[in-house]
Amino acid sequence: MDIAAYSDAVLAFVREYRALAPIVVFILAFGESLAFVSLIFPFWGMLVALGAIVGASGSLDFWLIVTAAAVGAALGDWVSYWLGYHYHDQIARMWPINRYPDLLPKGRRFFDKWGAWAIVLGRFSGPLRASVPIVAGAVEMPAMTFQIANWTSAFLWAFVLLAFGDGLAHTWTLISRQLGLG
Repeated sequence: MDIAAYSDAVLAFVREYRALAPIVVFILAFGESLAFVSLIFPFWGMLVALGAIVGASGSLDFWLIVTAAAVGAALGDWVSYWLGYHYHDQIARMWPINRYPDLLPKGRRFFDKWGAWAIVLGRFSGPLRASVPIVAGAVEMPAMTFQIANWTSAFLWAFVLLAFGDGLAHTWTLISRQLGLG
């Protein structure tokens, strides 16, 4: 099954079983934030689409969905940070980091320069999203600094992603009504 078919199946499942939407959103956000998983399965697009389903449904609680996404994202980053922190010696030899030998030294300089803001910036930069926490752990960023930035940015990220989809759904509904399409 290709990613488009998988996405369609997940979205159809949520439309059919709306009560399970928070669990699905949690799992997708966790996977999107887990080191290496999001390189293979980019779940952020499904999260935007789920925001549109929330907006179109009128029956799903937007803030519950945002909270589920934020908790999933923060826990995914937390696991990635933990892996980097506990296996920092081995991380440099693992794919895909082993293909970029300058990544960890550059990561250390990035964290030294930006501190907690590096986590926030990483959360919003697609390809870096899942690698920033593992590098933060590998370069031993203080855990409390990481977690404050992690949880704060997770809620902000979840809100932005889902609000975008929700806004698209509301806009489409307004345009459709104005044009007499629905």
